[in-house]
Amino acid sequence: MLIPRIELASMNLKFWKRVPRVPLVRLGGMIAADGSGSFRRGISLETVAPLLQQAFAMPRVKAVALAINSPGGSPVQSALIAARIRALAAEKSLPVLAFVEDVAASGGYWLATAADEIYADEASIIGSIGVVSAGFGFSDAIAKLGVERRVHTAGENKAILDPFRPEKPEDVTRLETLLQDLHGVFRSQVESRRGAKLKTDDPELFSGAFWTARGAMERGLIDGIGHFRPVLRQRYGDTVEIVPIKAKQPLFRRPTGGGLGAEGLGDDLAAMLDERLARQRYGG
Repeated sequence: MLIPRIELASMNLKFWKRVPRVPLVRLGGMIAADGSGSFRRGISLETVAPLLQQAFAMPRVKAVALAINSPGGSPVQSALIAARIRALAAEKSLPVLAFVEDVAASGGYWLATAADEIYADEASIIGSIGVVSAGFGFSDAIAKLGVERRVHTAGENKAILDPFRPEKPEDVTRLETLLQDLHGVFRSQVESRRGAKLKTDDPELFSGAFWTARGAMERGLIDGIGHFRPVLRQRYGDTVEIVPIKAKQPLFRRPTGGGLGAEGLGDDLAAMLDERLARQRYGG
């Protein structure tokens, strides 16, 4: 029996509407305000917001998936991105699932907490719920070189923690207070998003320690071990359409953001080195 072509088209349309869809947004690299560039990999609200908007605006969406691979970075950018994810999830009434790849540590884990559920590979590194400030002191070095440091300020704390001057105890105290405040904000984010899942009696939970997936799951930092494709197929069926959301790569950068010349390439190499050093801290 021949089925009219118009009926076939109607059947195909109905099938197309029934196929669930899950957009996948990748959040990879260091988290910093300047995450743009033709070579530089990084995460900032400026670079991520259009991808999130596109993902949550797609039709037939059952959930939004995040593939996270970040050793951390700016706490402010982490907070802004996580807040944008939650705002869009509430606006569209969509669940968010995070899938950790190599690492979701520090700010990378902050991003993961924006999801309703977090999954990871068994070898993934997760945690590092803490704040760090690191630098170098060169006061003895410039003294040996016979270099005189000249700094003039209006405001007694304007040159606080100058690396070319001896460290002052009162400056260190001020910095430690700042770090404790930031740590408190980070801790509140984790506690509010993970809730009763957390094993809050673990003294190492908010110490800056990090674990592989099983250790993280025991402490309530993640919900399970798994990769995005099998987890999403189990959740939404084998016909689920996983749609990667990709950023458009410009041929040229803005003049202020580097370029294809030596200066721009130097900025990119420095950013890549920063990320590499951060990943090595977690065994990457």
